[in-house]
Amino acid sequence: MSGREAVWGTHPVRVGLLDDHELLLDSMSSWIRENAPDFRLSLTAPRWVDFVRSEAFPVDLVIMDFQLVEPVSIEARIRTCRAAGCKVVVISALDTDDARERATVAGAIAFVGKSVPMKSMIGTVRAALRMPEPNGDSVQLAPGSGRVSPVNGPHLSLGETQALRLYVSGLSTAEVAARMHVKYETAKTYLRRVREKYQKAGRPASRKVDLIRRAAEDGHLE
Repeated sequence: MSGREAVWGTHPVRVGLLDDHELLLDSMSSWIRENAPDFRLSLTAPRWVDFVRSEAFPVDLVIMDFQLVEPVSIEARIRTCRAAGCKVVVISALDTDDARERATVAGAIAFVGKSVPMKSMIGTVRAALRMPEPNGDSVQLAPGSGRVSPVNGPHLSLGETQALRLYVSGLSTAEVAARMHVKYETAKTYLRRVREKYQKAGRPASRKVDLIRRAAEDGHLE
C-alpha cells in the first residue's frame, strides 16, 4: 500500500467534479455529500478553464465528463490532472470501446457510463483507489467499468514491474534498458514475461495499447 493509499484509508478523498451539464453536476454533488463520507467534495465546475484555475485544484480525485463543449480533448484534460497529481475517473453517456480506450490510454483509472446508479459509480471509484466500502458493505461495481479486481492481476517480479511502468510511460525497450541499467535483451525479456503472465491471466496484452490498458487497470500508471 502506497503512502497516498494509506492516507485514503484514514482521511476523506478530496474530489473535484467536472461536467458541463449543471443539473447532473448538482445531482452528483448532493449524492456524494449525503452518501459518501469517505469523500469530500472540494471542487465542482461546468467548465474546464474554471476547474483548473480554481484555488481548490489540484484535488486527490477528478471525476470528469468525457465530452465537454470546450475544445479541450479528453487526453489533454486527463494528462493535465495526472501531471498535477490527481487520479482521474471518466464518466460518459458515450459508452463506446473507442471512448474507453482513449480515456484509459491517457491514464484514467476507470471509465463509467452515466447510465449506472451513483452507488455503483462510487463503488467503482473505491475499487480503483483500493478503498474499502464504508461499514464493510460489499463493493458495488458499475457494469463494464473497465476495472479489474487486483486478485486477477498477475504476480510480477520487481524487474518486470519496473520495466512495465517505464514502457507504458512512453519509453522504448532500449530506453527501458538504459533506465534500468540492464542489457537490451534483459529488458525485452522482462516485457515478454509481463505479456505472457497477462495472457495466462486471461487478459491479453500483445499490443502496446493493450499493455497500457492492463497497466492502467492494475495501478501501474503513475
